[in-house]
Amino acid sequence: MTVLHRLLLLALAGGLGAMARYGLSGLVQRYSGTTFPWGTLAVNILGCFVFGVIWAVATERMAMSPEVRTIILVGFLGSFTTFATFMSESYRLLADAQWLPAIGNILITNITGLGVFILGLAVGRVV
Repeated sequence: MTVLHRLLLLALAGGLGAMARYGLSGLVQRYSGTTFPWGTLAVNILGCFVFGVIWAVATERMAMSPEVRTIILVGFLGSFTTFATFMSESYRLLADAQWLPAIGNILITNITGLGVFILGLAVGRVV
C-alpha cells in the first residue's frame, strides 16, 4: 500500500467516522429531550468499546495489518469519538455553574469509557 493510498483511505475513514458521529450523536440527543450531552456520551462510550475490540483483535490476534488498524483506529474512530466535544460541553456546564451535571458527565464518561474499553478488549479476545 503506497503512502498516498494509505492517506486517502485514512481521509475516507475519517469522513465516515465524522458522519457516523454526527448522525448517532444527533439522534441520541434528539431523543433524550434534555440539555445534558447524552449524544456525545453515547458516542464516546460506543467509541471506547469498539476501540477496545479492534485493538485486541489487531494486536493480540494479528488479524489485521498495521495499516488497516491505523485507518480504522485513527481515521474512523478518531473522527467518531468526540473527546474534544466532550471537553467543550463539560466546560460549558462548569461555566454555567451546573456543577452536578458537569461532574456527572466527566465521571460517567471517563469511568464508563474505561470500563467498556476493558470489556471491548475482552470481547476482542474471544471473537
